[in-house]
Amino acid sequence: MDTELGHSHNVGIPEQVEQALVERIDKDRIELPVLPQVAGRVMALASDPSADAARLSTLIHQDQALAAHVLRIANSPAYMPRTPIVSLQHAVAMLGVNQLSEIAVTVSLKNVAAKIPGYEADIRQLWRHALASGVYAKEIARLQRYNVESAYLCGLLHAVGKPVVLKTVTTIAAELHMPLEPNAILSFLDGYHSRVGILIANEWALPAQVAEAIAYYGVYEQAPSHRQVVMITCLADRLATYILVPGSFDDGTLRDHNVFGDLNLYPNDIDTLLSLKEQVLNLVETMAQ
Repeated sequence: MDTELGHSHNVGIPEQVEQALVERIDKDRIELPVLPQVAGRVMALASDPSADAARLSTLIHQDQALAAHVLRIANSPAYMPRTPIVSLQHAVAMLGVNQLSEIAVTVSLKNVAAKIPGYEADIRQLWRHALASGVYAKEIARLQRYNVESAYLCGLLHAVGKPVVLKTVTTIAAELHMPLEPNAILSFLDGYHSRVGILIANEWALPAQVAEAIAYYGVYEQAPSHRQVVMITCLADRLATYILVPGSFDDGTLRDHNVFGDLNLYPNDIDTLLSLKEQVLNLVETMAQ
């Protein structure tokens, strides 16, 4: 369901469905997902310089299902623990507060995605794309000496509006008894997910750089305040599409984008990022389970 952005939002879109969608967006009648309480608290804790491992462990422990998922992921081959991790305190010692916070936020956000009968595979693909974008954003941030935790969150949430748009347009189409072609759905997602994502960012009180990445990653030259991480998000999205959607574009097309030059990345930097494909895919599969 994820493709390279840039399509005209009205190509192949049924006019009645589009009008109804715009009206719901403009009149704030879009059903937005609720941010899991633990995700919000972990994000706040992760951005608190005084936060310590004990507080994070206690917070995660309050949700036993979350704690179990975090330990499963921490013990996965993707994180290659030297010895089995048997407790959250041990996980903190092995992975660090930032890494454990990242896992906890990701796991808690997984179930936020809309449940849409008949579109389960599309929702899963959107989630895998979000995960791959988050992982790649971290790696680009390392090359840029930018805050990796902030970059990961921008990558993970940059297309958070897509599942909501998908649920909304399929609901509208069903109400109007109008079938939606796959290309029309793609056009809806590409054309409207940023607008809906901004609503979610406001509702969830996301950090300013995350909200800006959602709004501008496709047109990063217009980003007003956090252009570097918005560019990082743009490239992360592009790399995620490249590895997850076979034939989306070839290697030459991937490299022929202004974002590489604007980030001052050289051909060897691009090679380094592309060489991480299997590592990124392993992390995506681990997190997506």
